[in-house]
Amino acid sequence: MKKVAVLGAGLVGAAVARDLVTAFDVTAVDRRADALERAFAGSRVNVLPADLSDAGVLRSLVAPFDLVVGALPGHMGYRALEAVLEAGKDVVDIAFFPEDPFGLDEQARQQGVTAVVDFGVAPGMSHVLLGHHVATMDAVHRFECLVGGLPVERRWPFEYKAPFSPADVLEEYTRPARYVEHGVLVERPALTDPERVEVDGVGTLESLNTDGLRTLLRTMQVPNMKEKTLRYPGHGRLMEAFREGGFFSTVPLEIDGASIRPLDVTSAILFGQWALREGEPEFTYMRVTVEGTTDGRDERVVWDLLDRGDPGTGETSMARTTGYACTACVHLVASGRYSKPGISPPEHVAADPEAFAFLLEYQRERGVIYRRRTG
Repeated sequence: MKKVAVLGAGLVGAAVARDLVTAFDVTAVDRRADALERAFAGSRVNVLPADLSDAGVLRSLVAPFDLVVGALPGHMGYRALEAVLEAGKDVVDIAFFPEDPFGLDEQARQQGVTAVVDFGVAPGMSHVLLGHHVATMDAVHRFECLVGGLPVERRWPFEYKAPFSPADVLEEYTRPARYVEHGVLVERPALTDPERVEVDGVGTLESLNTDGLRTLLRTMQVPNMKEKTLRYPGHGRLMEAFREGGFFSTVPLEIDGASIRPLDVTSAILFGQWALREGEPEFTYMRVTVEGTTDGRDERVVWDLLDRGDPGTGETSMARTTGYACTACVHLVASGRYSKPGISPPEHVAADPEAFAFLLEYQRERGVIYRRRTG
């Protein structure tokens, strides 16, 4: 039985470890011993408290393992991935880090390591779906991804709960959004260009610019590509006010002799209010639209995902949709069905039709279902 280390025991990392333990010898690693105890009490997942911000500790820690899963907050993700590559370990990573993962491509190649990055729901399965169509259509002209995870109940004033790392949510709200329009790279502030979106079984949501294309900007020559985050109407405007008002600033303020970053204060306030209550109903929705041509005919394909938390297992929808995409990819890498030295984004994994079919079926078996329609 292969040994897998899962770095990070948040909502998603914990779901990843619990799913993988059915097939692997799994150890979950996190600096918070209490979080490890809560997440894995009574399970077969091994736990190991450790400071994962220390690259030396991390390199030594992963040495006994066959494969590593990176499920850390974005601000830690790149350095952790670098340390794992230095240790010569295959890795599947879901950290939403701002750095360019291809900066580590040469290092991964030299080590002969397969490193799959951004393999969650979005980025992740969104890229998988586009990669599949680029490989099977004659040409793709347009790609759009609309995605969001939200509580079922809208509660004033934020009408939002964070189904993954709250720090990464704020990163989405502050990092400039990049998209491609008529072959030209466009950069806009995050949360701009709100558009109403009707979702069956949910109601009216609002799409907002965010920086979710990531590796697609480098790997795909598609003339029109855009990713937008879904929220309840009005949330984006409120967060814009916070951002433009300086509440997300990282420039310290001197207050009564103390140096305080506004972002740290805002985060402390928001994170408590954005925490999902135990058993709180929530959902994840994603709509991916791909337009192109096949055999000279125009083709339009839409993929829909609507997933709700599982009350039986306690897994949230975002943990399920992100975590099971990741664990499906772990099976591909661990079995050797996907083995390519260097940095691999999800769109490259999906170019293999057998890998693509496996990713969809693995998640379908766990109730995460991508529905395809045309026209």
